[in-house]
Amino acid sequence: MRIPRLFIDIPLSAGESVSIPRDKVHHLTHVLRMHVGDAVKLFNDSGNEFDATIIALTKKNAEVEIKELHQVDNESSLKITLCLAVARGQQMDYSIQKAVELGVNSVIPVMSEFSNVKLRDDRLNNKMMHWQNIIISATEQCGRNRLAQLQLPVSFSKCLVMDKTKTRLILQPGCQQSMPAITPINNQLTLIIGPEGGFSETEVDEAIEAGAMPVSLGPRILRAETAVVSALSNAQQLWGDLN
Repeated sequence: MRIPRLFIDIPLSAGESVSIPRDKVHHLTHVLRMHVGDAVKLFNDSGNEFDATIIALTKKNAEVEIKELHQVDNESSLKITLCLAVARGQQMDYSIQKAVELGVNSVIPVMSEFSNVKLRDDRLNNKMMHWQNIIISATEQCGRNRLAQLQLPVSFSKCLVMDKTKTRLILQPGCQQSMPAITPINNQLTLIIGPEGGFSETEVDEAIEAGAMPVSLGPRILRAETAVVSALSNAQQLWGDLN
């Protein structure tokens, strides 16, 4: 069985014992059915991974002893920012999960003209926590040791202003330019991906005026979450670590 990986948001060092957060204890005991003496791997967003052994385990508490530090770099040389139009429920969750698995460095949720979701202020904090937990779970699963940064949702116009990447691509079905025709500057790339209805003409024009280049993913119309996987896979294969 593959050794489980856990994100622990505290300083870690070999030779010390640490307590596991209660939500992860439930996963260890009820989902993975682990026992005292079993091995786990820990990481804390430092870029390192730590071998550890469970030394105490109850239904509500767990303690592990850290054995050894490993410097494991699974990050792509291509630094990707994903400006992603906010979608409903599982579509957004799936897109964020797959973006993390495919090596994205930063996720900026974007409220576009055709977004079918309105984020109320009183629910924003819960939504951000939910998305952050998806990022953590995906990072644990895929073997990365650094978390993708999650930004607060912003308007389409503000997204264009706050992102300083020199190579920015906006997905636009039907346009003639494709991703292989592009070469990212400084190995940095921003992908701007719209909602189910795509971006409005005004938004596309605004993005082009701000320096973004429209690109197509082929002759078929893709769902938003499919476009995320396709665009990121293409980017990593062309310029990142899937080549």
